[in-house]
Amino acid sequence: MKRNVFYLLMVFFIMGSCSRDEIQNESPEIGVTQKDPLTEKQINAEINQSLKTKGSFAWSQSSDHLLWSAVFRGNKVASIGFGTSQNDFDRSLSSDNEIIQNEVLDVIKKHEGKQDRVLLSSDQYLNQIDVIIEKQETIVALRRMKNIRYVEPADYRYFDIENNLNGSIAKSSGSSGCGFESIALNSADYTTVAPNAKAPWSFSKHNITSAWSYSTGAGVTIGLVDTGVSSEQSLLGSSFNNGSSSGRTISKNGVYVDSVWPWSTGYDGSADKCGHGTKMASAMAAPRNNLGQPVGVAYNANLITYRAASNVVLDGYHEQNGVKIAFTELANNSNVKIISMSMGHIFSVGKIEDAVKYAYSKGKLIFCAGGTSTSFTNFVGVIFPAWMPETQAVTGVKENTSNQKCDVCHSGAEIDFTYQMERASGSSIPVLSYYNAQTDYVGGSSVATASTAGIAALVWAKNPSWNREQVLNKMRQSATYYPTPNSDYGYGNINVLQAVQ
Repeated sequence: MKRNVFYLLMVFFIMGSCSRDEIQNESPEIGVTQKDPLTEKQINAEINQSLKTKGSFAWSQSSDHLLWSAVFRGNKVASIGFGTSQNDFDRSLSSDNEIIQNEVLDVIKKHEGKQDRVLLSSDQYLNQIDVIIEKQETIVALRRMKNIRYVEPADYRYFDIENNLNGSIAKSSGSSGCGFESIALNSADYTTVAPNAKAPWSFSKHNITSAWSYSTGAGVTIGLVDTGVSSEQSLLGSSFNNGSSSGRTISKNGVYVDSVWPWSTGYDGSADKCGHGTKMASAMAAPRNNLGQPVGVAYNANLITYRAASNVVLDGYHEQNGVKIAFTELANNSNVKIISMSMGHIFSVGKIEDAVKYAYSKGKLIFCAGGTSTSFTNFVGVIFPAWMPETQAVTGVKENTSNQKCDVCHSGAEIDFTYQMERASGSSIPVLSYYNAQTDYVGGSSVATASTAGIAALVWAKNPSWNREQVLNKMRQSATYYPTPNSDYGYGNINVLQAVQ
């Protein structure tokens, strides 16, 4: 299901790795003529050229000078993945992890010419560290090491730089995904269900309300990685068990450091300061309430939320680190069966890739947004990490279709499922507002992903003994294009009633 270019990139990566392996037994002395680092404008230009000509960009395919320039311009912080193979990401399964880590640090200290202030952080669960690097020769030496899986800039802010370079053009994309609006719902966009909840129009299109006779998500725990959940929305707090929703829990966590400096510490709490995470939580699991407010797909599922980033574009050190931490913690929580994230980047981030693989290795069913944007990044296909084979990529489509993407949604060969979220009238999906007793709308691949995660919870609750693959197979069998996926929309829309029968 994943785009052919993904496999081509992997082939090129392996080829590149082999060529580097051939020189790994050479003298460790590195002769590098130190050049000035590229400017941010020059770095972004090379990234954009790759995106437009190849359809992708990867730091593993960049030159030593480009990589070092991005590290230098990104607070001199690099992210390093190490191990005896590309799949050696789990520390608990890697007996040599401390030895290899120390070897990596020794190389850095040697070429940097210092013994301290090198290691910024060492991950507890992954073979991954963040380090301070100033010299290009250090990058060259690291890339020659046989036990290096990747070396990447850890704080190069591509989107921030692009915004600064292009001004209103970039900012017009609305790429942050944030907003605190409260909008009264059009009566045509919902139906009232007992005891007094508003079921979004999309529920009838996917047969979700009919499926509730068989499953409500009870007993299944969903992990949400996003911008947090509003502390001012009681239906996602003290009133999570309201109306027909009962016997379940919501847990809110914060793993985001609100600082421009990578070395800053101290999480800023679990409360949403963007609005996006609140809407995603509502779409997947808002209670079937008696207050006249929107209900979520799996209204009896448990929810564990993480404030992992400030907005949906994972562009800085603390956002990428927060997502990594959220995935690993959810991976290690045996109660969690499903993880949903409606955030991403247009190229891969090694530490997040490691964390996603780690969660997948623990049996989690992972849903990621295929991408939502306008003119700024509409040349990009399915975004990271949705393109990974370990994730299920979801995008939004127009009402009564399964192969007409929403006006701002991405599509491509990596898409696995679709969800109807855009009406001819322009309306999207009704959800709870950031503020108590108020409503809002949300669209794009974000809400499509959160809603599909809720659908998975309904299927798993109906079949609690099933594993991830059995749940996925049932979802596929109940979708539009089974057994032959569409080239850009995967299995299409899920008939949820069929999926739970």
